[in-house]
Amino acid sequence: MSLTEDSAQLPVADAATVRRACVDLVRSDLWAVVRAVLLVCLAAVSALAGPWLLGRIVTEVQTGHAAVSRIDILASCALIAALAQLLLTRFALNQAHRLGERALARLREEVVDRSLALPARIVARAGKGDLLTRASLDVTTVATTLRDALPGMAVATIHALFLYGAVFVLQPLLGLCALVGLPLIAWAARWYLVRAKTAYLAAGEAASAVTEVVSSTAQGGRTVEVFGLGAQRVEAADRSIDTAYRAARRTLFLRSVLFPVTEFAHFLPMALTLLVGGTAYLNGDVELGVVVTCTLYMWQLVDPLDQVLALVEQFQGSGAALARIKGIEAAAEAETVHVPEPAGDGIELKNVCYAYVDGHDVLTDVNLSVRPGERLALVGPSGAGKTTLGRLIAGMDTPRTGTAAVGGVPVAALAASDNLSGRIIMVTQEHHVFMGTLRDNLSMAAPGAEDDRLLAALALVGADWVDELPDGLDTRFGPGALDLDAARAQQLSLARVELANPHTLILDEATALLDPGTARRAEQAMAAVRADRTVIAIAHRLQSAHDADRIAVVDAGRIVELGSHDVLLAANGAYAALWRSWHGRPEASDEGRPG
Repeated sequence: MSLTEDSAQLPVADAATVRRACVDLVRSDLWAVVRAVLLVCLAAVSALAGPWLLGRIVTEVQTGHAAVSRIDILASCALIAALAQLLLTRFALNQAHRLGERALARLREEVVDRSLALPARIVARAGKGDLLTRASLDVTTVATTLRDALPGMAVATIHALFLYGAVFVLQPLLGLCALVGLPLIAWAARWYLVRAKTAYLAAGEAASAVTEVVSSTAQGGRTVEVFGLGAQRVEAADRSIDTAYRAARRTLFLRSVLFPVTEFAHFLPMALTLLVGGTAYLNGDVELGVVVTCTLYMWQLVDPLDQVLALVEQFQGSGAALARIKGIEAAAEAETVHVPEPAGDGIELKNVCYAYVDGHDVLTDVNLSVRPGERLALVGPSGAGKTTLGRLIAGMDTPRTGTAAVGGVPVAALAASDNLSGRIIMVTQEHHVFMGTLRDNLSMAAPGAEDDRLLAALALVGADWVDELPDGLDTRFGPGALDLDAARAQQLSLARVELANPHTLILDEATALLDPGTARRAEQAMAAVRADRTVIAIAHRLQSAHDADRIAVVDAGRIVELGSHDVLLAANGAYAALWRSWHGRPEASDEGRPG
């Protein structure tokens, strides 16, 4: 898949990829497409009957040989043709709308699947605003096209082709008149299309930037208030909104050129048909009814061509939106790799350096080996690099230099692989309760799991509140239903982790919202699920670190100490100082054990 990359945002699929995606949408429901096209063709044929019958009436009246009964028959046939066109168009649009809804459902499922397949590091770099805009605004744009514009485009295009063909069949000279406006329309459309893709892509990116600025400001509202960053955030929002405004004006300018030119091109053939047809009639070359019929056909052409051009403008926006949606798929596929089976579950970091910003390493020359089944605690002052180290171990990002591997396989490649993605799971303080039942929230981690297993996972993390739920596992969460507090949501998340059954579990202050007793029980339960499970706890509660097999002290991006609680206390170094501070004894002493 060829892609256009953006340094800050997710990639955008190229034109060839978008065309293949459109073809795939058609192929996936081919017979429905065939039925819709047949109905549209029948409706177009019915639409031709009315003007032709009216032309016959005019001719027979003009010659003076028309009987009243024949005129009545022709008029009745015209009425029947109009009713047939109405019904056939209705059935055709209904078929096309159903086709569009099915295609939209597949597209929405694909967006969700591909979004969930994106590694966290890709989302973090692109920003939530970009992904949210693609998954919401862009999908809505494509949805409108599939549901409304695509059926309208099909009906209008087929109707216009039948009208042009009918004029040529009736009178080739008038058919040539009907084609006079096409070169002007083609020029205007080409001028527009050459500029529209870039303009609409820029508008989509600008909308993503606005979403990102607004959402990040809202999420960090307290920080903005505390540090007095309001003016700075307002300025950033103003810049992003100004960019979006200028992008919108660019697309508006393109439309302001396209539509006036094409409107003139629509009415030019009608005027020429009347002029040339009238002259030909006066010369006796054409019947009056033919002139009337062809003029009515030209009049009928205005609406389909208007629809086609209006929808071309909408299709440009939808094409850009689809390219951005397919960019999610491209990013997910780029990260999906096939890696060999790791030779064991041991984790090895060698000479790891990492920087969020070039030239400013937050981790420097980190070397660490984690044995399978070991319980390791990462401790240190705030900002020391503990969470960043945990992210590298989880494969959520890659080192700037050095290697982070599990069983000899780079852990980032393992996390992105399509068949080994559940080996390492990182659990943070941020937990989400999805709308749906408790069973839905649990079974997403273990599809098909029996109720006994779900309840066992909840019991393992101390979620005894399940017994109090009105409907047990069928209790619903979300708006208008039950809400879980932070502590219970955290327990639910830990139960999901247990069901996912990773070999390595990284807890980034994951039990911070639980009371000490519950947190301790949850940590012990998670560590005891399997003897070979590795548990890495990023802890601020040193009591939790006390229970670990080994403790790694991180300070200024380096591991400055590594050993058991007793060994590190005896060394009277950084960990001993942290332990004394935790227990309120800042004085130097080698007696650090709790009394």
